[in-house]
Amino acid sequence: MTMPARSQTIHQLDRAPTPFVGRRHWTVVSVIAVLAIALAHVFDHAAWSLVRDAKVYERDWGRLLRMMGYLPTWLIIAIGCWTSDYPRDGWKWRGGLLLAAPTVGGAIAELLKLCVRRLRPDPEHFGYAFRAFSDHPFGNGGLGMPSSHTLVAFAGATVLARVFPKAAWLWYALAVGCAITRVLSVAHFLSDTVVAAVLGWFVGDLLSRATSAKISIARR
Repeated sequence: MTMPARSQTIHQLDRAPTPFVGRRHWTVVSVIAVLAIALAHVFDHAAWSLVRDAKVYERDWGRLLRMMGYLPTWLIIAIGCWTSDYPRDGWKWRGGLLLAAPTVGGAIAELLKLCVRRLRPDPEHFGYAFRAFSDHPFGNGGLGMPSSHTLVAFAGATVLARVFPKAAWLWYALAVGCAITRVLSVAHFLSDTVVAAVLGWFVGDLLSRATSAKISIARR
């Protein structure tokens, strides 16, 4: 029996792997996230000293990976999903998610930069420096915590992993690659990217779950 077009679209979200549910899910994920962030701060100096490539963005692969954290990239991907799904009933959900998650992630990154106010790494001298709230209170130029590119990339990759679960490894590999280029270029500390990756995953996962629940209710 052929599944209706609307059900096929919804099923893309419903069949995504969910190894943990409810309170246990969030407890496990939160513990892993805290440990990852703590370890990233421990290894910040080592990464700043050893993981460097000043010409990373002069190479095609470096530019490609950085584009995963560029919001218009996700607009193009979303348009592709909309075009592929239209005019099936329920066609807008995949494209909407693929645009909403990176957009929300990018906004959160910019807001957090204004709150945390930690400066980008100095290529010559290692150390965390913070900008006073009285100094350009609404300007985020030079602020690095969290990495906007990484947060956008992971928010989008998480949604792609829910919509196309068989290729989840690929989407996350691209997001990790984006984060690595930010460290290689000394544009961010390792911890900037790990915090962003964690937040990006939470944004993508929460929006995916919320959308899946909304569609399930609409089906009843």
